Amino acid sequence: MISGKVIKYGENVDTDVIIPARYLNTSDSRELAKHCMEDIDQSFSDRSKTHKIIAAGKNFGCGSSREHAPVAIKASGIECVIAESFARIFYRNSINIGLPIMECAEAVSDIEDGDEISIDLISGEITNISKNRKYKAEPFPEFMQEIIKSGGLIKYIESQIRK
Repeated sequence: MISGKVIKYGENVDTDVIIPARYLNTSDSRELAKHCMEDIDQSFSDRSKTHKIIAAGKNFGCGSSREHAPVAIKASGIECVIAESFARIFYRNSINIGLPIMECAEAVSDIEDGDEISIDLISGEITNISKNRKYKAEPFPEFMQEIIKSGGLIKYIESQIRK
């Protein structure tokens, strides 16, 4: 279960906005987190300390295939991104690093900035506590849930090798 307040964005939030290219000279996740979303939301760095979920419209993570984007989001303290849809490479990169993401147009259209929500990653149920409403997203297949629970693909593979 993931619970927290929401930071809400619109459609087509691209990877250049998530982490601007001028910061791609580092792979230090803490440094990337400092600059996450700064070009569209100067308050993101502060709000991500108390808001744990991003909700956004269609095509979240479009643009380049940079892995830095989901890394910056996760390192900033965001525990889940809910969007109407994701760019496919961002979707895959998120799973690879263990950042939970969910597609649910109904939830995104109803959730407002600052709403308190909870997310059950296993069932796909999203509860808007602020509005006392529930939404249903498609849960990940079990093997993808294991990758996320392990903290990403590399950690998942390492755990499988140890078994």
